[in-house]
Amino acid sequence: MENKKVLLGMSGGVDSSVSALLLKEQGYEVIGTTLELFAGSSCCNINTYIDAKNVCSQIGIPHFTYNYKDEFKKYVIDDFIKCYASCKTPNPCIECNKYMKFGLMWEKAKELGCNYIATGHYAKTEYNEKNKRWVLKKSKAGKKDQSYVLWNIPKDLIEHVIFPLADFEDKEQIREIARKNELKVANKPDSEDICFVPDGDYKKFLENNSDIKPKEGNIVNIKGEVLGKHKGLYHYTIGQRKGLGISYKVPLFVIGFNSKYNELIVGEEKELYKKELLVSDINLLLVDEIKDWINVQVKTRYSAKSAKAKIIQEGNNIKVIFEEPQKAITPGQSAVFYIDDIVLGGGKII
Repeated sequence: MENKKVLLGMSGGVDSSVSALLLKEQGYEVIGTTLELFAGSSCCNINTYIDAKNVCSQIGIPHFTYNYKDEFKKYVIDDFIKCYASCKTPNPCIECNKYMKFGLMWEKAKELGCNYIATGHYAKTEYNEKNKRWVLKKSKAGKKDQSYVLWNIPKDLIEHVIFPLADFEDKEQIREIARKNELKVANKPDSEDICFVPDGDYKKFLENNSDIKPKEGNIVNIKGEVLGKHKGLYHYTIGQRKGLGISYKVPLFVIGFNSKYNELIVGEEKELYKKELLVSDINLLLVDEIKDWINVQVKTRYSAKSAKAKIIQEGNNIKVIFEEPQKAITPGQSAVFYIDDIVLGGGKII
């Protein structure tokens, strides 16, 4: 008899709450869990735990909390700080998914005798006959699809992951299910910020939690001409236009960093476009390696549109060549590769 026991990650929000309902309706033995990751964050506070526990109680499933604050600091916060210290712009959700939700939570699921883990992400898993393996795919949620932030999960885990919201097209459908079932979280607003920076001020977070402190330096153009002063390189990201504090005959954007000389490099909009990039820390889901050029669609940010490109593996890295130059390619962000709606894999932009 199939083991239909599943450990569901619950944030106290409407997505994971409705996921619990749907899984139970589908005949799964559901256990809800909330991971304690960072005190005071938008997804780890007393209200989160209460909301998650109340939903589980209402629909008749057990709920447990587990403290992973030390691991979260090690894998997510320390990486966040390291990236900014290296003039990169991280996406901490990707690290959290890899190490916490689809790492430690899966270990806990196995301890509890579960064959599956589930989350309220908008993504899809299924067995693909053509490739003879389980694949990660885009959901039907369009712009809300979250497959981009899941490229880093272990490929052997995909067959053990359930995304109950895979086939819903918009959030209002989820809220309607919650209302019909009288869940108190039905109208709870979405959390948009980095969970451990709930006020959105990541610069203050870095200054309070690391050795990164304001250090003034020159703003220069490609020729090395000094155009002004910056407040510290961690204040800026590739493509940024506002907040530079300099006036020039044409609009200027951040196009790079010279950390050796503490210089912020700016240029015109046309200088933001690149046709190639290299990614490291690669994770391939659809194939084991890329021996020849493959045509794919590539997303270089969660909110970016996908663009046509070809990719090839070069040792531990992947080289990407776009059909058309792409704007504001940012080191530290992820490049995720798709064939149709299947995630081939991804990596960190160097």
